[in-house]
Amino acid sequence: MKQMSKFLIAFFTLIAVSSLTNLGHAQGYQIGDMATDFKLENVDGNMVSLANFNDAKGFIVIFTCNTCPYAVAYEDRVEALNKKFEGKGYPVIAIMPNSVEVKPGDNMEAMKARAKAKGFTFPYLMDEGQKVYPQYGATKTPHVYILERTAKGNQVKYIGAIDDNYQDASAVTKKYVEDAVGALLAGKEVPEAKTRAIGCSIKVK
Repeated sequence: MKQMSKFLIAFFTLIAVSSLTNLGHAQGYQIGDMATDFKLENVDGNMVSLANFNDAKGFIVIFTCNTCPYAVAYEDRVEALNKKFEGKGYPVIAIMPNSVEVKPGDNMEAMKARAKAKGFTFPYLMDEGQKVYPQYGATKTPHVYILERTAKGNQVKYIGAIDDNYQDASAVTKKYVEDAVGALLAGKEVPEAKTRAIGCSIKVK
């Protein structure tokens, strides 16, 4: 009986530790963390890393895709963000995190077609093997992470939604990403550093 009790205690302790470990992994980056660089394939066939952008002051990293209605609703606004901030040092870096086995409409050929049809001016990268989005802790498409380049690395300054109205761009009252980047460019603190991302769940096989 004592051996059984010891076994059960050890078993449930292991389960608890495992759950906490998985929870920590799922949470990903928090505000103030340093984001690890990546090397992912772009729709033009080139491999892209944050280190490639020598003149960047930071990055607007957006996990997005072809097939999610929320992501599609934001495509023009994502393009507008790149046009507004790329020249100021904060380019958009879009990453497609879904399993293409679950969502064939998000495969590289479909990504290339979508980028061409919409005239994307930003990199649209494939998270091959789904290794990058868990590091960030992204759970939705779209899900935004704004990074500021510092002497120590790319520091996370904002996590969340693009704005407060995915359905109607003309009805937006809070432009979270624009406000965050604007504050960083002015040398100020981000006014609202974390919001709730609204979108489709990231698809895993």
